[in-house]
Amino acid sequence: MAIRFKHQPGLVAYITCGDPTLDTSRDVALAAIRAGADVIELGVPFSDPVADGPVIQRASERALKHGTTLAGVLDIARQIRSQSAAGLVIFSYLNPILQFGLDKFCVAAAEAGVDGALVTDLPVEEAGDYLRAMMAHKLAPVFLAAPTSTDERLRKVAKCSRGFVYAISRTGITGARQELAGDARSLVERLRTYTRLPIAVGFGVSNAAQFAEVGSFADAAVIGSAIVQRIEENPGRESAAVEEFLAALRT
Repeated sequence: MAIRFKHQPGLVAYITCGDPTLDTSRDVALAAIRAGADVIELGVPFSDPVADGPVIQRASERALKHGTTLAGVLDIARQIRSQSAAGLVIFSYLNPILQFGLDKFCVAAAEAGVDGALVTDLPVEEAGDYLRAMMAHKLAPVFLAAPTSTDERLRKVAKCSRGFVYAISRTGITGARQELAGDARSLVERLRTYTRLPIAVGFGVSNAAQFAEVGSFADAAVIGSAIVQRIEENPGRESAAVEEFLAALRT
């Protein structure tokens, strides 16, 4: 199944799986899809999430305390796929995938109905084995492009990505911001010279104004920390809180 953006702008919703439970994560993902999410990024909790801000770090800690594993995340993906055709991307650091086994991961992801994966700390220049395994199982590798990336790296990211390209709006860690960095628009313009894939902008998109702003120059926006924060702040009604928040982004 190909990753598609049916809305303009498209919406990519990130959740840290296992926070507070895997069953809740499944329900939150389905709620996000009802609210118009085109793609769900299923975050695999990791003990050293160096690219993540405090909101997602806390979520990862809670999920790991509950025993969340990559196998558990893939099981949730299978359950979501049985109820929805939305795009599903495993969002992980490299270590959990290597511990699982690269080929074993690709087989399991494909069987679960996953569309692709984004490995945050795997540089495209070192991704040969990963790319071969992903392509062999018809999975979409999604790579990150940063404002500091050289033109040569952007060309490589564009060539190796499938589904969409994830453009980081600024350097640093994830987390909501009051305003978007100006680097995001220029990065998208640079990427457009190398790819016709949809470009999704993430890191810091957290309200309706920013969502609309991203939609004026990119194909999709990634909402992460703002979703995870609502899950943290609404125990017992996580799905409803996320659905209300995402639905309001489009009004």
